[in-house]
Amino acid sequence: MENYNKTKIACYLGFVTQAVAANFAPLLFLKFHTDYHISLGSIALISTFFFFTQLLVDLFCAKYVDKIGYRICIVASEVCSAAGLVGLAFLPEILPSSFVGIIISVILYAIGSGLIEVLGSPIVEACPFENKEATMSLLHSFYCWGAVGTILVSTVFFLIFGIDSWKWLAVIFALIPAINIFNFATCPIENLVEEGQGMGIRTLFSNPMFLVAIVMMICSGASELAMAQWASAYAESALGFSKAVGDIAGPCMFAVTMGVSRVLYGKAGEKINLNRFMIGSGILCFACYLLASFSKNPMLGLAGCIVCGFSVGIMWPGTISISSKAFPMGGTAMFALLAMAGDLGGSIGPAVVGKVADMFGGSIHVGMRIGLLFPMTLCLMLFLFHVLNRNENKQK
Repeated sequence: MENYNKTKIACYLGFVTQAVAANFAPLLFLKFHTDYHISLGSIALISTFFFFTQLLVDLFCAKYVDKIGYRICIVASEVCSAAGLVGLAFLPEILPSSFVGIIISVILYAIGSGLIEVLGSPIVEACPFENKEATMSLLHSFYCWGAVGTILVSTVFFLIFGIDSWKWLAVIFALIPAINIFNFATCPIENLVEEGQGMGIRTLFSNPMFLVAIVMMICSGASELAMAQWASAYAESALGFSKAVGDIAGPCMFAVTMGVSRVLYGKAGEKINLNRFMIGSGILCFACYLLASFSKNPMLGLAGCIVCGFSVGIMWPGTISISSKAFPMGGTAMFALLAMAGDLGGSIGPAVVGKVADMFGGSIHVGMRIGLLFPMTLCLMLFLFHVLNRNENKQK
C-alpha cells in the first residue's frame, strides 16, 4: 500500500511555501524603498511581476506538464521557491542594481509558486482519498495558515531581532521548500488521466459549463484578493491602527477566517452540500462587501473585512472540486486554466478597487462598492453552473 499521506503532507507544505512567497516580500516594501532607494512606483512592480509570472506558469502547465511529468515539475517548484527566497536575501547586495536582484528572486519563487498552485490540486485529486471535495478544501486551507504564519512569524521576528535582520528570516523561510524537495521526490504521485487522454484547451473552452467555471474562478480570485490586499489599509485608515496592528487586524484575521472556513468544510464535507455551501458563502460575501463599503461604524466595517475571509474560503477549492466532478477527463489543462483564471481575478480585483478609490479622493469605502460586483457575479455563475450541470446529467 502506497503511503499517500506523505503525498498529502508534501502538498500541504507546498501550499505553505506558496503563501510565504506571496506574503513575505510585501511586508518588506518600505524596507526596500529606504535601504535600496527604490521608488514606490518600482516597488509596486514587484507584485505585478509575481502575479504575471504565475499567469505565464499556469499557461505553461496547461500545455507541457503532462509531457514533462508531475514529479519533475513539482520538485522543480520547490527548488525555484527555495532559490528565490535565498536570492532575495543575497542578490540585491551582489548585483549592481538592487531592484533587478529583487525582481530575479521574485520571478524565481513565482515560478515555484505557480507550479505548486497548478499541480498541488491534481496531485491530491489523483490520490485515492474518500472525500475528494473535503480533502481539496483542507489542502487549500494550508495556504491560509501559511499566510497567517508568515505575517505573525515576521512580525514577532522583527520585534525581537529588528527589521534589519530580514535576510536571515528569508533564509529560514527557504528551509520549508528545501525540505519539501525530498518529500516530493519520494512520495507516491499518480496521474489524473493517462498521457494524451486529458481534454485539450480548445475542447474545454468549447464547453459553456467550463466557461462559467472560468468566470467563477475570476470572481473568486477578485472577491478574495480585493478584500485581502486592501484589508490592512482599511484597518489603518478607518480605525487609525498602526501598520503592525493593521496587518494583524486586516489581512492576518482575513486569512484566519478563510482558513477556518476551509477546515470546517474539510472536516464536515460529507454532511454539507457543496453547491449550497458555495451559494450561501457567495451571499455572505456580498453582505461583507456591503458592510465594508457602506457602514459608518469602523468596527462594523472591519468585521465585514474579517468575515469576508470566511465567505470566500470555499470559493476557490469549491470551484476546482465541482469542475473536477463535471469534467473528470479535464486533466492538467483544466486545473491550469482554472488557476490562471483565479490569478487573473486576483490581479484585477485589487487593481479595480484601488483605481476607483483613487477616482474618489482615496476613499477605500467607495472602492469596496465596485467590489460588490465580484460576489454578485459569482452567485449568478454558481446558479448557472448548477442549471447547466443538471441539464447535462439529464441528457446522459
